Amino acid sequence: MTGNRPQAGGQPRRARGTVGHPYSALNLRLVLATFGLVVFAVLTWLAAAADLLPLAVICGLVVLTAAVDIVVIQRRRRARHRAEPGVHHSLFE
Repeated sequence: MTGNRPQAGGQPRRARGTVGHPYSALNLRLVLATFGLVVFAVLTWLAAAADLLPLAVICGLVVLTAAVDIVVIQRRRRARHRAEPGVHHSLFE
């Protein structure tokens, strides 16, 4: 297909999400990223305490990835708030 017509997955080709039409539910992403950060931070500590250095490093990389994702999500949430002042979004919006 050409242009911005939807593909089988429902997403337009070569289009990116905007503040008005995001590709993902930012609040849900924030909850999931925070959950992953906490769980893997605990796993990193447990692996380091058990002298499982390779596992601790892998879990630490997941913690770092979750932290970066949280920063990106927060920036997008702030941009959405500036574009739509006074609008409150549910967990799945």
